[in-house]
Amino acid sequence: MALFGLFGSKSREEKKALEEGLQKTKVGLFEKLSRAVAGKSKVDETTLDDLEEALIESDIGVETTLKIIERLEKRVARDKFMNSSELNSILRSEIEDLLNIDDNYTEQEPFDFSKKPYVILVVGVNGVGKTTTIGKLAAKLKASGKEVILGASDTFRAAAVEQLTIWSERAGVPIVKQNMGSDPASVAFDTVSKAVATSADVVLIDTAGRLHNKVNLMNELTKIRNVVRKVIPDAPHEVLLVLDGSTGQNAFLQAKEFTKATDVTALAVTKLDGTAKGGVVIGISDQFKIPVKFIGVGEKIEDLQLFNKKEFVESLF
Repeated sequence: MALFGLFGSKSREEKKALEEGLQKTKVGLFEKLSRAVAGKSKVDETTLDDLEEALIESDIGVETTLKIIERLEKRVARDKFMNSSELNSILRSEIEDLLNIDDNYTEQEPFDFSKKPYVILVVGVNGVGKTTTIGKLAAKLKASGKEVILGASDTFRAAAVEQLTIWSERAGVPIVKQNMGSDPASVAFDTVSKAVATSADVVLIDTAGRLHNKVNLMNELTKIRNVVRKVIPDAPHEVLLVLDGSTGQNAFLQAKEFTKATDVTALAVTKLDGTAKGGVVIGISDQFKIPVKFIGVGEKIEDLQLFNKKEFVESLF
C-alpha cells in the first residue's frame, strides 16, 4: 500500500480540494500567460520576454524563470516555429521536469518506515503553519495505524506548546513536553526515549521558529540532533522545513537561511489556498534541489496533501 493509504492515490474530494486550493494561483498565472501571448500567432523573442515577466510575477523566481525561458528559446531555435497554442503544453512539460529533482523520492512513499521509530524534525519560522502541519500529519499517520509521538521542543512560545497539545488530543497521540523555557534538546531526548521504550513508529518534533539569530538557531538544531542520536544513532531521518506559500519570495529567503542552519531534507509548503503565489513551489524546488513532499491547500486535515508534481502542474494549467 502507498503511504498509509491516505497520501497515496488522491480521492475525488482531495483532487477537488487541490483544484480549489490552487485556484488563485491558477487564475493569476493564466491571466499573465494570456497577456503574454495575446494576439500572437507564433512564439518569438517578444513573446518570450513577455512570458519571462509573467513567470517572475507569479513568484516562480528569477533564476528558475530564466532557466525555463532558456529551454524555450532552444526549442524555438530548433523547431524554427512554435505557435502560441503549443506553448502551454511545452511550458507544462518544462515545469514538470524542474520538479523532478530526486530519483530516490517517490510521490507515493515519502517516508521509509523500515526505520523505527522514524524521527522527523520539523523546522520553520513562527506563523508558517508548522505546528498545524505537524498536527495534521500526526492525525493522518495515526489514522493509518501508526503509533505516533509528538515532541514539543518549541519551548520558547507557550502558544506553540498549547497548540501542539490541542493537536495531540485531536489526533489521539501522546505528547512529550516540559515547562516553557526548558531546554529544547532535553524535550527531544525525552521524546525519542519514550518512542523507543513504547515501540512507537513515528516521532514528530516541533522546534523553535526563530531566525533573528542564525548562529543560535544553528546551535540549537545541532544540539537537538546530537541528543537524539544518543538514543537513535541515525536520527533524525527527516528534517522537514515548513514554508508559507503566501509569502512568495520571502519563502525563498526562509529556505535559504534554514538550509544554511541545518540539513533540510524535505519541504512542506502551506497556505496555498489563500494566495496567487503558488508558483513559489516551483522556484523553491528547483533552486534548493529539495523535494516538496507536502502542500497545504486548506484548513481541514485532508487538505494537507502529498505533493504530486504531475497533479500540481495539471491543476495550474
